[in-house]
Amino acid sequence: MSKISQPNSAAGVNGVSVIHTQAHASGLQQVPQLVPAGPGGGGKAVSASKQSKKSSPMDRNSDEYRQRRERNNMAVKKSRLKSKQKAQDTLQRVNQLKEENERLEAKIKLLTKELSVLKDLFLEHAHNLADNVQPLSTETTTTNSESTGQ
Repeated sequence: MSKISQPNSAAGVNGVSVIHTQAHASGLQQVPQLVPAGPGGGGKAVSASKQSKKSSPMDRNSDEYRQRRERNNMAVKKSRLKSKQKAQDTLQRVNQLKEENERLEAKIKLLTKELSVLKDLFLEHAHNLADNVQPLSTETTTTNSESTGQ
């Protein structure tokens, strides 16, 4: 099976969409691909309504321009307030975590001291038990074995 490629391109909306046709032994197959049609290369595809609005310069004194600027200014203000609030929330969370960390470190210190005291008590008790239990002397065992053997 031989594959013969015949590119056949047609510009679509905004000159972006291109369709390539490939010939196979089994038949023709169309493969749609997006290829930038402009000499500048890639970029976003712009709808016809937005393209017409961008191509005509807007009068700075028009009501539409003022409304757009006002909406944009409000959006920017809202975004900045949201960003500021997020930074404050993060700082508050950092402070909470620092306080919790200090409490936990103090608790660790206290529990470490308690563990040390309990270890010392245990070792002292174990040492006292070892001192109270006296091993049998060799004289006593020798005397006992001689008297039972006779």
